Amino acid sequence: MLDVGKWPVFALLPPEELRLIRQACVFGSAANEAIYITVNDEVFALGTNCSGCLGLGDTQSTIEPRRIDILCGKKIVSLSYGTGPHVVIATADGEVYAWGHNGYSQLGNGTTNHGLTPALVSTNLISKRVKEVACGSHHTIALTTEGEVYAWGYNNSGQVGSGSTANQPTPRRVSSCLQNKVVVNIACGQLCSMAVLDNGETYGWGYNCNGQLGLGNNGNQQTPCRIAALQGINIVQVSCGYAHTLALIDEGFVYSWGANFLMFTKLLLEVAACHTSHTSAAKTQSGQVLMWGQCRGQAVAYPHLTHFTNTDDVFACFATPAVTWHLLSVDGDDYLTVAQSLKREFDSPEISDLKFLVDGKCIHVHKALLKIRCEHFRALLNETDEETIEIHQFSYLVYRAFLEYLYTDTINLPPEDAIGLLDLATYYRESRLKRLCQETIKRGITEENAITLLSAAVKYEARDLEEFCFKFCVNHLTAVTQTQAFADMDHDLLKNFISKASRYGAFKN
Repeated sequence: MLDVGKWPVFALLPPEELRLIRQACVFGSAANEAIYITVNDEVFALGTNCSGCLGLGDTQSTIEPRRIDILCGKKIVSLSYGTGPHVVIATADGEVYAWGHNGYSQLGNGTTNHGLTPALVSTNLISKRVKEVACGSHHTIALTTEGEVYAWGYNNSGQVGSGSTANQPTPRRVSSCLQNKVVVNIACGQLCSMAVLDNGETYGWGYNCNGQLGLGNNGNQQTPCRIAALQGINIVQVSCGYAHTLALIDEGFVYSWGANFLMFTKLLLEVAACHTSHTSAAKTQSGQVLMWGQCRGQAVAYPHLTHFTNTDDVFACFATPAVTWHLLSVDGDDYLTVAQSLKREFDSPEISDLKFLVDGKCIHVHKALLKIRCEHFRALLNETDEETIEIHQFSYLVYRAFLEYLYTDTINLPPEDAIGLLDLATYYRESRLKRLCQETIKRGITEENAITLLSAAVKYEARDLEEFCFKFCVNHLTAVTQTQAFADMDHDLLKNFISKASRYGAFKN
């Protein structure tokens, strides 16, 4: 089974989060950016966020995953990236979204402004269903379900196939000798593009100084050109490296051309290359994985047998940078632990039998679980068979966090909101939840919110937390006394605070 944890960018993700990943892509000049999709079709990103390539709406780096809300639930079927970097995806509905670096119009929106959030690529694609996308360094191509190829972006070597070297600001159909032909597979090198037809013919266009188009020369091509040397050979998959190309034929053999030409005779199931590196890999029909090219700076001239079980591991461990050569798919066994199953069903209306109405919003839960997890609900639900219960004394945010805690054993709230949850925990006599709230507040205390947190600790009779907040205030007395919260402090609490602080010697010179 593919282990995404082999990529360093995922090293800080806890095991339970890694187990939820079903698709992933690692990219960037140092393999320091990543996007992944969970079993629930939620999409997250983390990394350095160069040119806004994480699609989070800003250019701030993040060591912790952040959700890309606009893509959640979209069901991504294809993803590719450039070296800017820019990122392009195709969804199960055939839509194309793009974001990130756009200095050469590689986002296809007609501008050269970087895109900080995923935006629909609509020009000339609005009535098309795209099933596959591929990116070169700064250009993009897309394959539709009808077998048409569209291209846009950087075109200095003719890589968009338009017949010129002018950059292409929006998607344009690649026609020429592809007109009336059905394309089934596409790939991009740094500055070139490749296409495989349903009859096995292969076409290339763009940069060709290393012979990566396989045309028998090293002249650039501004429109698609058929690889005559493969006449009568049925190609089923093509993959491009930085300056070389690999083509798998239906009989399991591979042809290669471009920089460092190589050919070997093992029967293969898959060939792998990435336009950002000089590394190549292949998987044989017997399950062996081979690698060659530049492997962690070492030149491997001939296919080297590895202990890996998939070609993705070659790129995780030996490519420079350690990016993914395609969108990873983790073939999970669909097994979830009890804890994961419960977490997945929280606030899911499909099989719930009870809902709470808080601030006009519904939270869907299961009576049996609430009875098992909370004495308050055990008593309440034994006395009522209502399907909807209205809650008025707590906010939606707090009450949802409480119910989610019953499903997950964890809370995820900022310290100021954890105060409200602390109130609820006290009311429902949930001692463990009360401790978790106190820990959350302790971790999040600042000079600005210290008095607010101290007031809450006193109100909810959380003695340990009160002592912690008090000592924090004394240790940061000058800054704390200058806050608005201190100015608005309850008179009796202020009096007690000053008296206690005096006993601690806080006001001595």
